Amino acid sequence: MRELFHSPRNRLIAILLIAVALRLLAITSRPLWYDEAFAVLFAQKGFSAMLYGTLTPVGDAAADVHPLAYYSTLWGWMSLFGSSPLSVRILSVIFGVATLLVARQLARQLFGDSTADFVAFLIAISPFQVHYSQEIRMYAMLALFLIAATLFLWRAIKHRKWYWWVLFSIAAALAQYTHNLAFIYLLPLAFSPALFRKWSDLGLTFLAGLGSLVLYLPWLLQVQGQIAKVHQAYWTSRPTFARIMTALLSYVTNLPIPEKWLPLAVFITLLTVVLAGWQSVRAFRSGDVNIAYGIWMFYLAFSPLVLLFLISQIQPVFIERALLPSGVAFLMWIGWAFFSTKMPRIIRAGIFGLLFIGMLLGVVQHLVYVDFPYGPYEAMTDYLDEHVGINDVIVHSNKLTMLPSVYFNDTLSQKYVTDPPGSGADTLALPTQEILDLVAEPSVEAAVDDIDKVWFIIFNKAIAEYQEMNYETHPHLLWLGDHYELDQMQPWGPVRLFVFSSPR
Repeated sequence: MRELFHSPRNRLIAILLIAVALRLLAITSRPLWYDEAFAVLFAQKGFSAMLYGTLTPVGDAAADVHPLAYYSTLWGWMSLFGSSPLSVRILSVIFGVATLLVARQLARQLFGDSTADFVAFLIAISPFQVHYSQEIRMYAMLALFLIAATLFLWRAIKHRKWYWWVLFSIAAALAQYTHNLAFIYLLPLAFSPALFRKWSDLGLTFLAGLGSLVLYLPWLLQVQGQIAKVHQAYWTSRPTFARIMTALLSYVTNLPIPEKWLPLAVFITLLTVVLAGWQSVRAFRSGDVNIAYGIWMFYLAFSPLVLLFLISQIQPVFIERALLPSGVAFLMWIGWAFFSTKMPRIIRAGIFGLLFIGMLLGVVQHLVYVDFPYGPYEAMTDYLDEHVGINDVIVHSNKLTMLPSVYFNDTLSQKYVTDPPGSGADTLALPTQEILDLVAEPSVEAAVDDIDKVWFIIFNKAIAEYQEMNYETHPHLLWLGDHYELDQMQPWGPVRLFVFSSPR
């Protein structure tokens, strides 16, 4: 068996099989949530409709905050392969596995075959990477373009061929078309030549960066409106230093993690960072031949995190998933620190064992987690289809349960109540609602419209949030309780289904 894996080709095949297998586990049974349902329903409308639903001004801001590279790719993909959960998630699987291959190629050039295979194995089993290689969102695509940009920049610095600079420009532009937070990785990446004291290459990188901005210019002209949308309403809050720790946990075990496992996850994460840092210091003192490359990966793992944290003190946009490419750099850094440096074998084996346990816990949690914002929407809408009368009304407390329910059953007549205007949750603008053909009702009273029987759907979390503010229950439920009689309440995982009837 050992001889079988002496071949780099056989090791790569084994790693790819592990990566694909983990990314396919529960891919059809794992619940979709609001963001995923939005991606599918929005992309189905086609490019022109998506432009209208994204860039149409609402006041001084654009309707939505994301560029359209991923949604356009998803639109083309669904035109060929349909919109089933398997089909739309396979696209992200492809991006995730491609990122692994590009990262392995970069690690191979920096650190050699053995370390590259170790890095690839870490990426294959990383719960952070597995999660977003399944999700119907743009983050796996973003990671692919940014890690490809890193590889192209390295080859440009190493080989000084013009076409590597061009490829770097193209990859950087594609990353910017994928997500507006691509710059938090691209800016530190652009200063990479300074780490290697390649001052002339710093100028060439600047020129290549200008080239990527030229390619990005058609969308760059629209970014001001999208930034205004973020200022106007964005759901995340200003991060504290605790978010630095949550980002590191994302790199190693991913989040959320069960409370009983959290101390172990924190211990493994901190031990990994401390030991990798200590090995980096030892490698620097001993004049390790690859120390510059190890420091480069450390820099790309942590400088985007710090930059995102600092920006979020002014405008909160701190989302760990935007750091997915930095998570790849983090794994390359610890792969080098644990595998390429002169770490004692017993310590290497021990830390790898703990790291493997931490990642295994994260993968298991990812596969079994069905709490907020997920829900059993397919089963619930099947039930509603069988039991809701023709004169009844289905009302969702907000868009978070509405869009996944529409994805699984678009024949049911369903309504939802708008988010509080101007709040951080008010992220679905009217032009986007119009494109989706899902315009929200201004209030639960308007949604009910004096109909005799109401099937009302709401997250447990939404009720709990109001109870924590000393309300008896959610305001929608208070209104319904004042005007209707409660027939029954059904728990559907993290979602509750209330059935109200008019008083006799």
